[in-house]
Amino acid sequence: MEFPDLGKHCSEKTCKQLDFLPIKCDACEQDFCKDHFTYARHKCPFAFKKDVQVPVCPLCNVPIPIKKGAIPDVVVGEHMDRDCTNHPGKKKEKVFTYRCAKEGCRKKEMLQLACVQCHGNFCIQHRHPLDHGCRAGSCAASKARCQAEKSSKSKPLGPLNALSSSWLAQRLGWKVKH
Repeated sequence: MEFPDLGKHCSEKTCKQLDFLPIKCDACEQDFCKDHFTYARHKCPFAFKKDVQVPVCPLCNVPIPIKKGAIPDVVVGEHMDRDCTNHPGKKKEKVFTYRCAKEGCRKKEMLQLACVQCHGNFCIQHRHPLDHGCRAGSCAASKARCQAEKSSKSKPLGPLNALSSSWLAQRLGWKVKH
């Protein structure tokens, strides 16, 4: 038993297959079979109205809005020249800026991990006091400052040290030889 009124023929000129569940193209309003319902398969002349694609910048992966009739390549090129945040010519901010104060360690971290005891900045591996050989009250934060403090304790700093010692002697009522 045949049902000549049921279904529709595919609108593709080379197909014309009778389909009981045809798919209507939302751009050209014609009926197609399952093999020809896509814009590309039936070469839809109105596909440009529906098949809208937003170009994405290859440098920063941001979708670039374009106006109708504009050429996507030109708009993306203008974005890359003016607005792109990841332009190769622009300076990049350093992400890993906090260097580990542990002797021999060259790691850098994004966040500052300061020791509570010595206030030194360390990497994740050396952040605990036992991992970096922390001595409470020591200055492991910077070698130069630590060495300067040690040297200032061992030898006088010239007129500055003389001034402070004479001031202290005067306050205590001692006589100072010059």
